[in-house]
Amino acid sequence: MPRRRRRKQQLFSKILIANRGEIACRIIRTCHRLNIKTVAVYSEADAHALHVQQADEAVLIGPPPAAESYLNAATIIQAALETGAEAIHPGYGFLSENTAFVNACTSAGIVFIGPSVETMERMKNKAEARRLASEAGLPLLPGSTGAVDDTEAVAMAQEIGFPVMVKASQGGGGIGIRQVNTPEELPEALARARSLAESAFGSSQVYVEKFLEAPSHIEVQVLADHYGNAVHLYERDCSIQRRNQKVIEESPTVKLKRRRRNKMYEAALALVKHIGYTNAGTIEFLVDKDNNFYFVEMNTRLQVEHPITEMITGLDLVELQIRIAAGEHLPFDQGDIKRKGHAIEARIYPEDPTTLLPASGRLESLELPTGNHIRVDSAIFPGYEITTHYDSLMAKVIVWGKSRDKAIETLSKALNNFQLPDITHNIPLVQATLASEEFKKGTFTTLTLGKTVDQMRQTGAALSETERVAVAVTALGSLLGGGTTGRPASPWKGYGRLSQMNPWSGRGNRW
Repeated sequence: MPRRRRRKQQLFSKILIANRGEIACRIIRTCHRLNIKTVAVYSEADAHALHVQQADEAVLIGPPPAAESYLNAATIIQAALETGAEAIHPGYGFLSENTAFVNACTSAGIVFIGPSVETMERMKNKAEARRLASEAGLPLLPGSTGAVDDTEAVAMAQEIGFPVMVKASQGGGGIGIRQVNTPEELPEALARARSLAESAFGSSQVYVEKFLEAPSHIEVQVLADHYGNAVHLYERDCSIQRRNQKVIEESPTVKLKRRRRNKMYEAALALVKHIGYTNAGTIEFLVDKDNNFYFVEMNTRLQVEHPITEMITGLDLVELQIRIAAGEHLPFDQGDIKRKGHAIEARIYPEDPTTLLPASGRLESLELPTGNHIRVDSAIFPGYEITTHYDSLMAKVIVWGKSRDKAIETLSKALNNFQLPDITHNIPLVQATLASEEFKKGTFTTLTLGKTVDQMRQTGAALSETERVAVAVTALGSLLGGGTTGRPASPWKGYGRLSQMNPWSGRGNRW
């Protein structure tokens, strides 16, 4: 029996992007393809930024500090009202998971492109998310079912056994996590975790969870509309991390057999339906050496690594977010979504590849990789100033191949052609990781990147000691308020037509 054709809703005529950098440019790209006008917001530090130039309109929202600009909800909503934007896309980071901002959007009559306040609030509290996941039948690592005080934390750690993890209840992005190996370390770890959680998230609540030795970090992309329809878009393996933050991601994972993957998909959708989730989200799991998986958290926003899902499915996740927010039904069922080939993403950061110290400076020149099956999401250009005001991600290089080996080969070649002569960067570390036996065999874990860093230090494969000292001095100067030249950037006006290869481009748009 043929499926009923669902009528499309009227899309928004204008969307404000409450973000900056590569994700703002990426959202603008989809909006322009859909004939939706865009409004960029920018701080004084981003007056010449690429997202400002690509948008149809741009509004200054404050000085460089994020707290006075990109985190200033009232100013951003005022910009949306003044420009006639009907909806706001938050991207990731900044206000993307801020429930007060979502409420403010609703009060102002502006559509927030994301989930409801209720589901966001429930998943934002990681301890509460664990409880809800347990109700939905998802497997959990042993640990506290909610936030704990210090006495309860000690008791829980003794019950489940060391090592344990102390985690911020309101945390995210790897912030507020402390590994504790012995009882003696626990009081200090609790104090530090609470302090960091308070400063980063405005809440000192923490919970305790069993530490899993050398796990894999695998997540499932989900989509749900307002009519009870939900699908998964397969998984991403995000195990190559440094400081609990991802550097290389790929899809599909090579570690799980089909039956185990299907159980993970079922678990993810069970949680989505249990909490009544809508829009795009990601369910994150840790996987042990025996391929048992455990729920970690849910990210209620678009992920940095969403392009690899787009590469293997041929779907535009930003377009899907917009259409769901506009009230459309999902136009496909689970069986309609096909996966093709293999995709890998590498995040390019301005940092020393062996010390991981941050770098800053000005890009006087650069050369981005191009070619078949290569996509670069970035907002850098000749004259781009790298500062410590915001997240340091410079670019994401995403590749697709018919096989994993072909994708690895394409990414390695692409990175060889990524020229950043004026700034220290992590491309040597990414290349070394791609060439490592653990990565090539697919046996890598969250510890693999650290091993690669150690090997590079031992072999001297990265920067000289003099260069490392220079990087450290530059980073320290930036943190103390130096580090920028003060010269205005002069963007590459014709820049921005990055490769947007879609391996399914000949099949047309699924909407």
